[in-house]
Amino acid sequence: MSEQRATFGYRDVDPAEKPGLVRGVFDRVAGNYDLMNDLMSAGVHRLWKDAVAARLNPQPGEVILDLAGGTGDMARRFARMARAAQLRRGGEDAVIHVLDYNAEMIAAGIARGGEPELTWGVGDAMRLPLPDACANAYCISFGIRNVTDISAALREARRVLKPGGRFLCLEFSRPVSEALRAGYDLWSFKAIPAIGEMVANDRASYQYLVESIRRFPDQETFAAMIREAGFSRVTYTNFTGGVAALHHGWAI
Repeated sequence: MSEQRATFGYRDVDPAEKPGLVRGVFDRVAGNYDLMNDLMSAGVHRLWKDAVAARLNPQPGEVILDLAGGTGDMARRFARMARAAQLRRGGEDAVIHVLDYNAEMIAAGIARGGEPELTWGVGDAMRLPLPDACANAYCISFGIRNVTDISAALREARRVLKPGGRFLCLEFSRPVSEALRAGYDLWSFKAIPAIGEMVANDRASYQYLVESIRRFPDQETFAAMIREAGFSRVTYTNFTGGVAALHHGWAI
């Protein structure tokens, strides 16, 4: 067994085990993924995603990577915004590659239908099946905490971005006040697994998702990891008092 360990919720596991464990979680939740996001966040995740899309500001002719893109919720936002910009300014169609480690999530996204700008594929964020400097933007939403080696995924993001490319990561983070943190912990550990059991008949998967949030680095620590991967001008914006955070960096 490897001397290094990977996190799987509150458990530490052999890194070779984690991909299969995570795949099992998302195989089980794929069919209810979007519904559960609405229930778990009271719909607020949609506002967060709208803010991320506005920050990315997709443009005609760009190649955009949507990692952990699963059901295509973010990618459809990007496609609509790129098409609106194209109608105003002209130019070529944007290309938005939706990549997810889990084939069931990709299948759920394809089943929903999609804009013509979207392509779909199964891919590992730590070993992307893409050439160097091929993309204008890279976005990963609520997925990087499930990666076995986060630093490796960040280095891959830097590798595939063109000079001047932009990196965006939306992830659950650390609430900035003790009162909010206490209330959020109560909601997370009491309500979310119970909702998962009632709606999806799957308490264990949602217990893992809550625990994985608690094991994820705080805002400053994660910003430092992004810088170490080679990104410049790294910043972050807290949403809902730090319940989620958008980290942003540049491939310069």
